[in-house]
Amino acid sequence: MKIQEIMTKDPMCVTPDATAREAAQVMKHEGVGVVPVVDGQSDRRLVGIVTDRDIAIRCIAEGKDGSCRVRDVMSSDNLATASFNEDVDRVMDAMRTEKVRRIPVVDERGSLLGIVSQADVLRKTRDMHRAGKTIEEISEPGGRHAR
Repeated sequence: MKIQEIMTKDPMCVTPDATAREAAQVMKHEGVGVVPVVDGQSDRRLVGIVTDRDIAIRCIAEGKDGSCRVRDVMSSDNLATASFNEDVDRVMDAMRTEKVRRIPVVDERGSLLGIVSQADVLRKTRDMHRAGKTIEEISEPGGRHAR
């Protein structure tokens, strides 16, 4: 199965200049805990990802208010991404290795096409044992984005 079959297409996103409040409002409106960060709405080149936890830990816990900029709280280094035609098994491997629950899907230019979550994998994959193992390993502490 290919990632394009299970991903959420064209997710809402923000730019690095957006405020944490604006990102949180997107999360509330969309019912999600993560928003991709793109360099602009026209080409949507992925430059980072911001989570509800990023806002809580890197903004609110630091004594800043919702006007802090997304660029100051987002993760941007060595983001785990997937390509449109990638196999779901490879994406599950990346989720386990990186300890992430969501992976942005990008094209060859790095433009955002979609996002795949652990819920997408669980609901739509045929290999329930492997999907369950992926979720179990994601939940273990560690990974590139843990700080």
